[in-house]
Amino acid sequence: MERYFKRKSPFSIEENDDIEKSRKDIFKGARVLAGSRTLLSVSIDCVRFLTRQGLVFDDDEFAASEDQRDFIQLLRCLADQNAEIKAIMENAPENLVLISRDIQNDIASVAAVETLSFIIEDIGDALFSILLDKSPDVSQEEQMSIVLRYMNNTGDVVERFMGIEHVSSATSLSLKASVDKLFSRYGLSISRLRGQVYDVTSDIQGEFNGLKELILKENPRAFYIHCFAYRLEGALVDVAKNHMETGSLFSLASRMVNIVGVLSNRCDLLREKQAAIISNALQNSEISSGQSLNQHNIVNSPHDAHWGSHYGTLTTLITMFSPILDVLEMIIDVESCRDQRFWAKYLLDGMPSFDFAFSLHLMRTILGISNELSKALQRNDEDIVNAISLVKVCKQQLQVMRENGWDSLLEQVCSFCQKHDIDVPNMDGTFIHQGRSGRNTKEMTNLHYFREGLFYDVIDMQLQELNDRFTEINNELLLCVACLYPNDSFSAFDKEKLLRLAQYYPKDFSPTECMKLDDQLESYITDMRSSKEFKELRGLSNLSKKLNATKKNEVYPLVYKLVNLALILPIATPTVERVLTATNIVKARLRNKIGDQWMNDNLVVYIENDVFQKIDDDVIMRGFRSVKTCWEQ
Repeated sequence: MERYFKRKSPFSIEENDDIEKSRKDIFKGARVLAGSRTLLSVSIDCVRFLTRQGLVFDDDEFAASEDQRDFIQLLRCLADQNAEIKAIMENAPENLVLISRDIQNDIASVAAVETLSFIIEDIGDALFSILLDKSPDVSQEEQMSIVLRYMNNTGDVVERFMGIEHVSSATSLSLKASVDKLFSRYGLSISRLRGQVYDVTSDIQGEFNGLKELILKENPRAFYIHCFAYRLEGALVDVAKNHMETGSLFSLASRMVNIVGVLSNRCDLLREKQAAIISNALQNSEISSGQSLNQHNIVNSPHDAHWGSHYGTLTTLITMFSPILDVLEMIIDVESCRDQRFWAKYLLDGMPSFDFAFSLHLMRTILGISNELSKALQRNDEDIVNAISLVKVCKQQLQVMRENGWDSLLEQVCSFCQKHDIDVPNMDGTFIHQGRSGRNTKEMTNLHYFREGLFYDVIDMQLQELNDRFTEINNELLLCVACLYPNDSFSAFDKEKLLRLAQYYPKDFSPTECMKLDDQLESYITDMRSSKEFKELRGLSNLSKKLNATKKNEVYPLVYKLVNLALILPIATPTVERVLTATNIVKARLRNKIGDQWMNDNLVVYIENDVFQKIDDDVIMRGFRSVKTCWEQ
């Protein structure tokens, strides 16, 4: 019976040893595979944490050694706290590829792809607007950031960063090619585009103006709404800089702030000088005292990203002109740094002049006229009707200033010059061009130069900029949009204007749908005004969400479509303004050799981190396997 229980193996002893060895190799491979999967999951967690700080991976030039890199450092910290992870890392082969730079970059790439896939899926077939900004990174390479604005299924307005495109040629055709490339990559159709907005500086240079026309030619319903998205004051200042005199004014003002306001002891001296002037004026009854009067000011740097900063700087420069000149003289006398003395001398030669004083008062008056409009455009909950009325007021005031403001402005400038001992030229005398040969200039009187060549020219430039930004179509479109606002129990509702709004979108509202919309608006406004749920609503965004939550979007689908079109118009501060900041964080001075694709992947997961955090590890692992199959071997 023994032969039945001790059946001989059909293999030889050597073959049995090979089978046993193969079985052990399989078990070892399974353990390695399980360990690799665990380590990959931990690596993804490291990426999730680091992307919140904009520190995904570091290049060699940023770290003195491999051990100092953020990713490896965090991974080893986790291993010290977790015995399983530590055992996997200790028992892994010396050439552990899962912590190599290539694998880390692959994780970032997959994370970016999955994040963008989530965004594209969220957009679906929705209509959207495009927001573009072009600016140099830390390596002075021009990068165009692209953001899409749309309304999701829950009625929320969303702005999502889609990536950056390296712009090697700043022509409208090349910019259009970059946009087409991105649309093709993600299966987006330009026919679904309903709005476009670009940055101030590039638009003035004409690069994006050409792009705007190319897109409008392909899709006339992609309305260009520039004014609500960027700083109006910065745009007006940029236009003014195209004139030699006003450009020189802002250059000197910026340099003055950097010299006078850079150190605390100079600011203290400036306050002391100002306090002495105020005290003397009060003693001589030249000014009155009272609460909030005669406050001590400081000189702040004018910056395009700060509302009212240029207006505030010019106002301060007028009120503190004498103390500023005193501080400049002090810098020349006691400052040890030659560059500081040089610039102080340069400012002291240029500022006490009639040309500077005239440009100073001219631009302060212009920016003062547009200041209320600038403040109205910065509000989160846009009062469109108020803003459009302020546009008209601003244009009218500038036109009145052009026609009747010369004498009063000249009187202000002459009074300022007399107070500060600045020579006032004879307006009937011949204007002398500084630094130019008389042979190369046209002879003219001072009156002709300052009135026609400066006063009229600068005002005309401002009016042209306002007309370009606030076109009749844009004004009409925005006034129609304002009729949708639910504020004060839908007090702005105007059926005729809303029907006109629908006519701006013939591809979205057929003639039959326009007739149905006419009937639907009657029922809609009666329902809204009688419903307690909609009584206290403010803002289009809240209206959209409430319509969606109460299923009223299904009852009034055509009205909801109007709300959708109104919301995706880029009339609020866009996400593109923070992309440049993010670019400077990811591509820092010590990491300035980052490639475009590498930077793009990291920017996507950094800026859209809330989306990235929602993506499951298994999804990223599957994407990782598709680009890197060798990690399981």
